[in-house]
Amino acid sequence: MNKVSEASFSEELERQGVDGKMVLGHPSGLFVLFFTEMWERFSFYGMRVLLIQFLTAAVLGSNPGWGWSAENAAALYGTYAMLLYITPIFGGIIADKYVGYRWAVVIGSIIMTLGHAFMALDTPLFLYLGLGCLVIGTGFFKPNMTSILSEMYKKFPQKKDAAYTIFYMGVNAGAFFGMMLCGYLAEKIGWHWGFGLAGIFMLLGTLQFWMAKPLFGSIGSVPDKSVDAKAKQAAMYEPGEKPNPFTLVDTLLIAAMTILGLGYAFNDPLTKIAQINLFDFSFYNISGQNFVIILALVLFFVVVIKRLLNYTKVVRDRMIAVIIFAFFVVFFWMSFEQGASSLVIFARDNVDRALEGNTKVIFNVVNTLLTVVPLLFISYVLILLAKQTYKKALMSNVVLALCFVGVWGVAIWMLQRELLSETSEITVSFFSTLNSFFIISLASIVSRVWDSKYNPPAAVKYGLGLVIMALGFGCLFLGTSGVAEGVRISFIWLVLAYLFHTLGELCLSPVGLSYVSKLVPARMIGFMFGMWYLAIAIGNKLAAIVGGEIENITKEYSLSTFFLIFTVVPIVAGLLVMALNPLIKKLMHGVK
Repeated sequence: MNKVSEASFSEELERQGVDGKMVLGHPSGLFVLFFTEMWERFSFYGMRVLLIQFLTAAVLGSNPGWGWSAENAAALYGTYAMLLYITPIFGGIIADKYVGYRWAVVIGSIIMTLGHAFMALDTPLFLYLGLGCLVIGTGFFKPNMTSILSEMYKKFPQKKDAAYTIFYMGVNAGAFFGMMLCGYLAEKIGWHWGFGLAGIFMLLGTLQFWMAKPLFGSIGSVPDKSVDAKAKQAAMYEPGEKPNPFTLVDTLLIAAMTILGLGYAFNDPLTKIAQINLFDFSFYNISGQNFVIILALVLFFVVVIKRLLNYTKVVRDRMIAVIIFAFFVVFFWMSFEQGASSLVIFARDNVDRALEGNTKVIFNVVNTLLTVVPLLFISYVLILLAKQTYKKALMSNVVLALCFVGVWGVAIWMLQRELLSETSEITVSFFSTLNSFFIISLASIVSRVWDSKYNPPAAVKYGLGLVIMALGFGCLFLGTSGVAEGVRISFIWLVLAYLFHTLGELCLSPVGLSYVSKLVPARMIGFMFGMWYLAIAIGNKLAAIVGGEIENITKEYSLSTFFLIFTVVPIVAGLLVMALNPLIKKLMHGVK
């Protein structure tokens, strides 16, 4: 962006009451959002990488857990992960209509901070209360950060792609350091230390965001209810199109399928962990729990088909294309999200993580570079932000500085402790950081391919994402084939798996939301995004259900058989979606 256009961008922001000071060619508010999201992801992923480990860790030992089976732990985690993608639908509606984006972010942050504090207490009651708070808080937080960013760039859409790239670097930086530092503290010192550290940075991230509100002007404030909602809604329709409002029947069907779906989500861990069955019946040899979720899916398709019939052909076809993409995204997340369940257990129990001699030296060098280099870069961005905003948001900068002093302190302590130890072992959580590291390293390369003449159609990107991700499980299948029980395999196989998983994610994940926004008219974007997140939620729940069977499948067959499932299923799904490319291209009616 040249100086003239940057100046015009700054002037336009100032007219809206937004701070027009620029940092690396973007408004200072973007980097406040960057750090807010970074600390939220730090806390979220810091907790996420610990939950399955803590639940399944032995009751006795130097760092005791709860001694649950993988199946029970995955049932609880799966419901938690599923709800994380459903509550943002409601959080977005509340922010749009009542409290505004900024208050929604603060409300969500406070509730999540409370959740992390509960989890640090390590008792069953507070664990469940903590997970509940994290689910509700995420519902407020998740959809509204990007809404603030989108509103800030509304009049300069040509800058939005670069802004989202910077924003998602914050996402992955937070995930990387959260899993590394919270994971290290939890595994080496005690679980409550890891959960507690996540909560501390969630609280500090909330404070720095709230104290930076002078930088945002009216963006994200409480909605102006004086705007004529009906006129605004009517402006979204194309000429000749008829309104298609939700009828009373639609509303009742949506309410019924929501209640049934949530009932299934809660009943799964209840039956496994507490032996409480909310649906203690059978219907034609189908268990009550499975009957309920099948009925919820049937009602969902009734609502979707009923609404599709009322749209024009072009709109209807494009929505069908989105539905096809959403169907295949279930298979992707069902496999990819093994990283939060079965792969954590696999890394702990089946991977040789011992370090000695040259291997220890090499790992310490790599670990130091992975920790220090990103921290230096992000600290540099913090200094640039402070120079531009210290007059308007001094206390926000002070809180941010405290955050980084804390992170540097924990990081240096971790590195020094590892360097001085005679024998060492890679933490289980370290492997989970590889996904974020590979995203930061490879995202620009993949985006260049999409911007070149080699940019494939949407269906091919989806297929490639599924197939490449499956190759990661193929590596684990090869690495565990023929290995005797109790023998640990080289950690290189797991590194390769995460590399392929990340490449698959870069092919598929960013493309999904992009095509929803391109294919769906503005008036339906909320409904279709909700459906998209529902597909991801189903994928997360299926991931936990199947991933929780790792111990049972290994006992009955072998560990390599478990990984073969996640090699074959995504490859078949990927080839199928690529075969559907001509049909999907026709349904998209010219959208590129």
